[in-house]
Amino acid sequence: MDMRFRLLDSFAARGSDGATYKVFAYDRLVRDPAFANGSEHWEATGEVEYRLADGRLVEVARDGTAQVAHGNLQLTLPDRWVH
Repeated sequence: MDMRFRLLDSFAARGSDGATYKVFAYDRLVRDPAFANGSEHWEATGEVEYRLADGRLVEVARDGTAQVAHGNLQLTLPDRWVH
């Protein structure tokens, strides 16, 4: 499946180590195969992916807790990004 990302926003988050991290929120897009005329059409999946500025994935749980993947670093996200 083809996938693209569209930048929604970037913001600062406080890490459990006391440092501030820049986080990017991306909307996941998939190609809509209904367009057979050669033009590309991309549809939002409704899923948001979070990444640090260095590219590391940030996993956000339903309760709003955020953790950098494959590590112990936890992040506190701004209220508007907690679902």
